[in-house]
Amino acid sequence: MNTWEAILLAIVEGLTEFLPVSSTGHLSMAKALLGINSSFSETYIIAIQFGAILSVVTLYPRHFFRFEFRFYQKLIVGFIPAAILGYLFDDQLEALLGMPWVVPLMLVSVGVFLVFADRFFPGLADEQMEEVSNKQAFLAGLSQCAAMIPGVSRSAASIIGGMAAGMNRSTAAAFSFFLAVPTLAAAGLYKVYKNADELLDQNIVHLLLGNAVAFIVAYFAMKGFVQFLRKHGFRIFGWYRIAAGLAFAAWLYLK
Repeated sequence: MNTWEAILLAIVEGLTEFLPVSSTGHLSMAKALLGINSSFSETYIIAIQFGAILSVVTLYPRHFFRFEFRFYQKLIVGFIPAAILGYLFDDQLEALLGMPWVVPLMLVSVGVFLVFADRFFPGLADEQMEEVSNKQAFLAGLSQCAAMIPGVSRSAASIIGGMAAGMNRSTAAAFSFFLAVPTLAAAGLYKVYKNADELLDQNIVHLLLGNAVAFIVAYFAMKGFVQFLRKHGFRIFGWYRIAAGLAFAAWLYLK
């Protein structure tokens, strides 16, 4: 994996991590299109999530640095389902990543749902994080577990789960961002721990550059997403997922 490939993957990570389009799916598509199949690339795309995590903390410092117990309690409650299921089914989830047809199938399936999601979950209110209950946090966290299937989207699953539990769009989106911090951090640390020797043998400059690029791109993508979601809802993301999924399916069939 050369420097330009590392930068491109970091851009894809930053753009898609917090949008309901599936970062795993897009990174899988990018790797396939670029012909990247090194084992290090799998560790790399997990490691650069730390840049995306930092963008959340930077964009929402008032939540993370007020040190309010109830806020951290909600994150822990929301994180528990993914922590348990991720640990128990790590090998099976790794196997799913090796099944390329799973990505287009999930992109299209969830895309169809997002096209109609606004009819089921209306609401344009401002963020109201203080009103999120532990039950709502748990349901959002439980929903995000669906994103362990490549192509589903952690952001889409947790946002829809949050709205199904009674949050408005803005609150569900913000909570999805916040929930990404412990979820992605745990997944990243676990992956880095398992592949520490491989990481040390690679170009550290690529890792630092990738995290920097992911941070910058994710910061602005996340900032614009909340405003767009409040005004326009999910429909355009649904149609985009359907188009991307069908295009990737066609490419897999023809290659």
